Amino acid sequence: MDYKQYVKIVNDWPKEGIEFKDITPLMDNGKAFKSAVDEIVEFAHEKDIDIVVGPEARGFIIGCPVSYALEVGFAPVRKEGKLPREVIKVDYGLEYGENVLTIHKDAIKPGQRVLITDDLLATGGTIEATIKLVEELGGIVVGCAFLIELSYLDGLEKLEGYDVLTLMKY
Repeated sequence: MDYKQYVKIVNDWPKEGIEFKDITPLMDNGKAFKSAVDEIVEFAHEKDIDIVVGPEARGFIIGCPVSYALEVGFAPVRKEGKLPREVIKVDYGLEYGENVLTIHKDAIKPGQRVLITDDLLATGGTIEATIKLVEELGGIVVGCAFLIELSYLDGLEKLEGYDVLTLMKY
């Protein structure tokens, strides 16, 4: 399926010079969204996944239906101060800023096979930070899946050695 027909480009958002890829039209189309989720599920089936992890907020949108289809759990990665129990955290850089990500200290058990999902791979900072959190807890990242890769930002370089699926490239 040509998923790009369901992505709207929004210029100069959230700040000047950024060409934002809006996936809400894809989510609004049930058949297109189901097809995208199904492709990620197919990728994950080969990896014997124990749990899906996704950074907020769009990683939840992708990861939750994937974890549901695989009949495995989902662990959210959130910005600092958003999770109610004991967490571990990591600082990371964004395409247009800096942030801190956290995960519950008991979200991943040592040896669990983890699929990380998000809507977009840009510079790779968010996913690199998510991988650090998972691996610090003893998880094994067996795959990363994205709807979109912005290949001109070279984020894939930060994921060298990991199995990566992207459904669209810009």
